[in-house]
Amino acid sequence: MPLDAVCLGAVVGEIAPQIAGSRIEKIQQPARDQVVLLLRHGRRLLLCANPNQPRIHLTEQLRDNPAQPPMFCMLLRKHLQGGVIAAVEQATLERVVTLTVQAADELGERSDYRLIIELMGRRANLILCGADGRIIDCLRRVDFEMSETRQVLPGLYYHLPPAQDKLSPLAVEESEFAARLAECPAGTPLDKWLLDTFTAISPLIAREIVCRAYGSTDYPADESRFALWNSFAAWRDAVKENRFSPVVIKREGKLSDFSYTSIEQYGSYAECETADSFCRLLDEFYERREQAERVRQRGQDLLKTAANARDRVRRKIALQEKEYAQTQDRDRLRIFGELITANLYRMERGQSRLVAQNYYEDACPDVEIPLDVRLSPQENAARYFKQYTKAKTAEKVLTEQLEKGRGELAYLESVLQELAQAESEQDFNDIRTELESDGYLRGRGKKQAAFQRASRPREFRSSAGLRILVGRNNRQNDKLTTKDAQRWDIWLHTQKIHGSHVILCTDGAEPDQRSLYEAAVLAAWYSQGRDSTKVSVDYTPVRCVKKPAGSRPGMVVYTTYQTMVVDPDEQLVKSLQTK
Repeated sequence: MPLDAVCLGAVVGEIAPQIAGSRIEKIQQPARDQVVLLLRHGRRLLLCANPNQPRIHLTEQLRDNPAQPPMFCMLLRKHLQGGVIAAVEQATLERVVTLTVQAADELGERSDYRLIIELMGRRANLILCGADGRIIDCLRRVDFEMSETRQVLPGLYYHLPPAQDKLSPLAVEESEFAARLAECPAGTPLDKWLLDTFTAISPLIAREIVCRAYGSTDYPADESRFALWNSFAAWRDAVKENRFSPVVIKREGKLSDFSYTSIEQYGSYAECETADSFCRLLDEFYERREQAERVRQRGQDLLKTAANARDRVRRKIALQEKEYAQTQDRDRLRIFGELITANLYRMERGQSRLVAQNYYEDACPDVEIPLDVRLSPQENAARYFKQYTKAKTAEKVLTEQLEKGRGELAYLESVLQELAQAESEQDFNDIRTELESDGYLRGRGKKQAAFQRASRPREFRSSAGLRILVGRNNRQNDKLTTKDAQRWDIWLHTQKIHGSHVILCTDGAEPDQRSLYEAAVLAAWYSQGRDSTKVSVDYTPVRCVKKPAGSRPGMVVYTTYQTMVVDPDEQLVKSLQTK
């Protein structure tokens, strides 16, 4: 569900006591519509004005930042960095949150700034106002051409978005509720009536109120209307009393939705679990969406290039396999040539076929041999011998081409897997460089801006304190395995499916079984088997892993290995990640 006003109130109620009085140590803008406030004691407050997933919450995710911060980020640093968050407030039943920050102004005097985040879908915005209520600047400027009713521009006074022509669900009484419901035409879905009549109610909650009243979400308005009030009043009282519970809705084990109250409408088709906090719920829920959005926005051209190249190689391999299958019948061509030679005395020029005994088979059955009427018997025999020799040569060439094509296909599929799991801008830059150097992508005229954090392998710590390194792309896999890792370290990789190279650093000691298991789970998680179960992971000392000369990036061979079967575990992966 979208972060509606009630759910937003629950989130604000959770984070306000935690960040009130905290000093803003740093301000970052990792994406165009994201701002992260780094607070004292290591807390990170995410303000996201993305139209598809606007939200505010504390986050534990690390995000890469451009070396050259955007102008809006520099403006926030100028006015807010070093300031103290005095208050966090939400406008009543509005998706608008105001952070009051006490910071020094240009004259060095303490002043109250307001950082306002509006979480209203495509109109989501982040606005900085001064003590006088004037807008200093905003993430998205809205002029008169964009909106006649409300402009958001520097120098103007800030005003809340115009209120909707709907009732407040917290102020309505039973008599007014019944009167409005009586005006609802018979047959109208009650959840639609709730959405059209009251503000701050999301479609999920509207359906849930109807479901709790009648046991079904598609109940239409009719004479049995009064049961709806009891369900509505119970929900309203829970909101007034701030009785919220972070609930995760899962379908087939995957995060599907979230809410601030238990959800009954899905029955056995979904599972509802209570999360530790709203911040952790939102952080985990949007993590996958953010990654998919990053791939769509930043890696779209890379994804298209790699997918097109993969499909082209697949078609080429299919044609070559068809030709290869035809070469396996070449002995028939040789036999035809020899049978024609043995029966030259019976043949005349212009024959279209020859029926002869095949003395290469038991019982010497008759075989019919097609002939070219334009050729002499000797020339027909020579033609079959030539076709046999050509097929024999083609088998050798096709074998080499198929081996090369399958290697290229495996490489391109590994690139697609890396793109699907790319986490940062630098990951996309590295993959782009790799595709450019291999000739799949044209080089760009000017280089992209570098990012603050250099591209390094993902780093984890096992329960026993051993370092575990996970490669981010093929070239990094090569470097990690062949250069960075020590001979006595343990190398892990998923069996027969694409994935990252994983190195368990042992410092020359024998690794414990728990650390081996955790490294294997990481190998399974950062592979094509992430959404599977019972993933086989091979492991062996690094000294047993070799890179063949001339092989593509990320391709290695290994011997004397052992195999462990594990289930990818997201929670374990997060617990091992170094902060």
